[in-house]
Amino acid sequence: MRHALITAGTKGLGKVVTTRFLEMGHSVTVTYRTDRDKAEQLLDEWVEHQDRIQIIQVDVTIKKDLIELVQQTIDRFGRIDYLINNAGPYIFKRKKLLDYTQEEWDTMIRGNLDASFHLFQQVAPYMRKQKFGRIINYGFQGAGAASGWIYRSAFAAAKVGLVSLTKTIAFEEAENGITSNMICPGNIMGEMKESTIAESRKIRDEHTPIGRSGTGEDIARTIEFLCEEDSDMITGAVYEVTGGLDVIHRHR
Repeated sequence: MRHALITAGTKGLGKVVTTRFLEMGHSVTVTYRTDRDKAEQLLDEWVEHQDRIQIIQVDVTIKKDLIELVQQTIDRFGRIDYLINNAGPYIFKRKKLLDYTQEEWDTMIRGNLDASFHLFQQVAPYMRKQKFGRIINYGFQGAGAASGWIYRSAFAAAKVGLVSLTKTIAFEEAENGITSNMICPGNIMGEMKESTIAESRKIRDEHTPIGRSGTGEDIARTIEFLCEEDSDMITGAVYEVTGGLDVIHRHR
């Protein structure tokens, strides 16, 4: 049984990804930061399969938490086949770069870039031993071209750095059977994060060119494809799942 380590996998987009891996018959370790109720809700929904689920409280901006996360995962399941870096702090208030505090900047970099680096260092030795591994990072529309993002500068800077990290891992670890790719969700908001494609087609979205909102299922099915054994030819890629929406400039 293969094992998936999914950060922030108890709600939102992460929960749909977690559900996808469980439906495929894999075991999972998922993290949450503060919302214990959502973590317990996930366990209740999979009450007959709790032997395949481990939930751990983690702050991805703290290196010690990440090291302990991987160790607990190995102690219980003995392997890590998929690393899904779903967690990523985000500042919702729109502000220009000059107005960011040092703490806000540090949180964006540590949570969105450093965390992926630390987790890679921890899981890669196990993936190398298995000669198999799939690493998925999250970005934003335009990250692959190092786009600037007004009012989201710290987040964007971290994610653009993560693009380079994603591609470097792809080059360095290909010989070990490890792929590394990035997925960039569109503007998926509110209930749509845990919704299905079928549900989104019932609601007209005038802002998204394809006519419907993106959903958690859109992200989960793309990640599932990239994690397949036969998807080993795809590595170092940046996939945008936006429905044609220009996320960066939608307010201008």
